Amino acid sequence: MRAHRRTIALAASVVLALTAGPLAAPAFAAPAPAARASAAEATPGPDAEALRAAIAGLPDADATAALVRIGGTDGGWRGSAGVHDLASGRAADPDARFRAGSTTKVVTAAVVLKLAAQGRIDLGAPVQHYLPGLFSSAFEPITVRQLLNHTSGIRAGDGWGDSFEEQYAHRFDTLTPRQVVRSAVAKGPEFRPGHGQDYLNINYTVLGLLVEKVTGHSYASEATRLVLRPAGMRDTCFPGTDPRIRGPHNHGYQAVRRADGTTEFVDVTEWNQADRWAAGDMISTTADLERLITSLFRGRIVPGPQLAEMFTVPSGVPGASYSAGLQRFEYQGREYWLKSGARYGYSTVVAATRDLSRTVVYSVGSTDAKGEDMNPVSLRIALAALK
Repeated sequence: MRAHRRTIALAASVVLALTAGPLAAPAFAAPAPAARASAAEATPGPDAEALRAAIAGLPDADATAALVRIGGTDGGWRGSAGVHDLASGRAADPDARFRAGSTTKVVTAAVVLKLAAQGRIDLGAPVQHYLPGLFSSAFEPITVRQLLNHTSGIRAGDGWGDSFEEQYAHRFDTLTPRQVVRSAVAKGPEFRPGHGQDYLNINYTVLGLLVEKVTGHSYASEATRLVLRPAGMRDTCFPGTDPRIRGPHNHGYQAVRRADGTTEFVDVTEWNQADRWAAGDMISTTADLERLITSLFRGRIVPGPQLAEMFTVPSGVPGASYSAGLQRFEYQGREYWLKSGARYGYSTVVAATRDLSRTVVYSVGSTDAKGEDMNPVSLRIALAALK
């Protein structure tokens, strides 16, 4: 179960976008006036015209909706476009909840770092010390820090299959985190700890087990107590085996090619995501993710010495860009720290400069959220937001 690897390699995506051929014609009729982009600008800063253009014309073949929230000391912008669902064509709810995917890792990293600040976890200690018997003798000692920055060398765990069709058939079934870890351990290490960086969900699945072992409470309860509540994230939750998105939400869809060459848009809103757990099971909103990143960067959740881990990419590891819960990204001379997430029907990004002069949060109702290429609507939003 390899994590979604397209964590905004944005420069490369820009090149692809400029060299790619024309997109397929939209599979939907032109949106009704109520479904067109709507936005309200605050102080100058973000390019409002570019942002409006980035989300105009939804729904189309690539996305059914887009929710955008730009903030920071440079100024703010809010916008939404598209539809709540394809059947009704109602305008998308700008405050809707959505599957936040791997942005869950930001919360998990914050939980572990906060427990480290309390002296309950030693980031330099082997995770085998806390979870004896979880790993086989084939594994060298793996530190908690190496799990946080994806340098553990643990291979990906197994899921329900590689194709959308295989996974969709099991969308209401439960695959437990421990089953996922067992399948990963059985494969043996990919590389020696600290000798490479491979972004995988498995690292954060093990961290979820660590949190539960150290605290004696469920991951969800500790994440809520230590991060969600202090950040004021009232619309964020961890659904576990519940396949529904509770509360206001827009539907998510996956484009599937039929045998006759036509495209069907399958509703994937309801899906048991228990196997993603501490790596990607969270449901949230753009407002809550903005609260998360601003609270974190201001030191309100994790104290300074431990917070530094979120802005530290491991040295001596070729090509490393991931820190504890985040990824470093430079664009037009500006450094951003970001995290993306993708579950079928939903693509999400949260990003900010260290000084919070610019924060970017958006959720796109991607019709191919797990595809290899960055969604065109997401790319347009990112380019407009980072200007």
